[in-house]
Amino acid sequence: MMLWLVAMTLPAQNLVFLEHSDVLAFDRERLPDAQILRGDVRFRHEEALMFCDSAYFYEKSNSVTAFGHVRFLQGDTLSGYGDRLYYDGNTRLARLCRHVRLIHRSTTLTTDSLNYDRNTDLAYYFTGGTIQDSLNLLKSVWGQYCTATNQALFRKDVHLQNERFTFDTDTLLYNTKTSLAQIVCPTVIVYDTVTTILSSNGSYNTDSEQSVLYDRSLITHNDGKQLTADTIFYNKKTGYGRLLHNIELRDTAQHLTLYGHFGEAWEENKRGYVTDSAHLIECSEADNPSYVHADTLYTQQIPYTDTLGQDTSYQQITAWHHVRAYNRDYQLVCDSLSANSRDSIAVLHRSPVCWADSNQVSADSITLYFVNDRLHHIYGVGVAFGTRQINDTCFDQMAGKEMWAWLNDSTVYKVDVTGNAQTVFYPKEDDGSLIGVNTTQSSFIQIFLENRKIDHILFTTATQGVLYPLDQVSKKERFLGGYFWAEAERPLSPDDIFRMPPRTERPRQQTVSATEDIGDTPPAPSKSNQLRHSR
Repeated sequence: MMLWLVAMTLPAQNLVFLEHSDVLAFDRERLPDAQILRGDVRFRHEEALMFCDSAYFYEKSNSVTAFGHVRFLQGDTLSGYGDRLYYDGNTRLARLCRHVRLIHRSTTLTTDSLNYDRNTDLAYYFTGGTIQDSLNLLKSVWGQYCTATNQALFRKDVHLQNERFTFDTDTLLYNTKTSLAQIVCPTVIVYDTVTTILSSNGSYNTDSEQSVLYDRSLITHNDGKQLTADTIFYNKKTGYGRLLHNIELRDTAQHLTLYGHFGEAWEENKRGYVTDSAHLIECSEADNPSYVHADTLYTQQIPYTDTLGQDTSYQQITAWHHVRAYNRDYQLVCDSLSANSRDSIAVLHRSPVCWADSNQVSADSITLYFVNDRLHHIYGVGVAFGTRQINDTCFDQMAGKEMWAWLNDSTVYKVDVTGNAQTVFYPKEDDGSLIGVNTTQSSFIQIFLENRKIDHILFTTATQGVLYPLDQVSKKERFLGGYFWAEAERPLSPDDIFRMPPRTERPRQQTVSATEDIGDTPPAPSKSNQLRHSR
């Protein structure tokens, strides 16, 4: 009668069936509602099978409490193991305790206490557990795993261990089939102490090691390289990263940071570039950083063997198109620039102009030489031209095939000009009034400055020169053929590197041809061949 009543209240497919037991007993006083089963016990509920050493079977409540070598099977893809199982056939909820393992295809969940809801195919634990698949071992205090979707959620002290890297976070979403980890809170990813990723939002494929990182995620390397952006596409296996918006590529060892809104980086040769509002800040001198803007900025680390036979490397920077730079000691504009830390030089190409103090230097190409991170001298070759403004209409000028401007504490103190050297300069009386205009032609000229004024000039013996009174000098004698004044282009502040004034037109008539022979090496100037300005 009792079995008939149970059958009337429950659909047949929801009943838990006892399929086998070596011993069946009852204890009406202690367990009045239970069948006590021992020896090779087996139950079936729908497509699920349960095995154990012994069990209490409650037919009224359609439930089972199983003990010893518990095994739970659902189809051919899911199996659970433990020391104890409580299963409710009405709610379809299984509770496994002690030494619990849940195996789903190639994924194994291990914990001490596990609930499995067959309605939602959801397994979850509360007191610590691990999930291991073919690639990763994941640990957390709380976790859940859906066997239908292969999706796992971990919370509190989450640690993912891979043979190549580790994850540490407080919350992590992970799919055991796709190997995709979803980053939803501050997360630290470490590759053998070589590379570290800090991110709060993104996704990471633990198989391909491709990631998409958002919200200013940070990638750092143990050599001091760092990169961050609003969005980063990063592949650790290939060492490639693509960056979008508000990019910072930082080299702490070189005190250098590149900025822009689009960029790419490769770990091989430690190279990368930025474009779209690209600029860099070099701050080896903390109180006097250098600011450079260009359409594109490229950096690369180049290996070489030093004079002691040791393998080392140096950093090379290349800037293309509309280059503008500001430093308190110098400013420049050109169309392309290359610089490297090995030689401490920067080379300017295509219509370069450089300013230092009150001096303007232009040439076919200009090289800046640095000593102890300070500009030491400027070298211009091919139609080299130097200019200093005296007043609104008067300019000291010097031109030649090659020119050197030497600096001390950011102030030009000497200028050397060689190869068809020509000058136009304005000597002064003691009171500062102009005497006239002096024009010279020589194979070599050396100009010394003091207090930002020409102090004296040395010439070779074969020098031609004329001093014109101011009221008798024509415009032709006032300006050399290659003269131009580009002060309107000069960057005057760090923000001014982004200003794009039109380039000053170079005169077609040039004083010195870059293809002419320089001639014999000029002799060292003697004191008899010098002209001193009155001060």
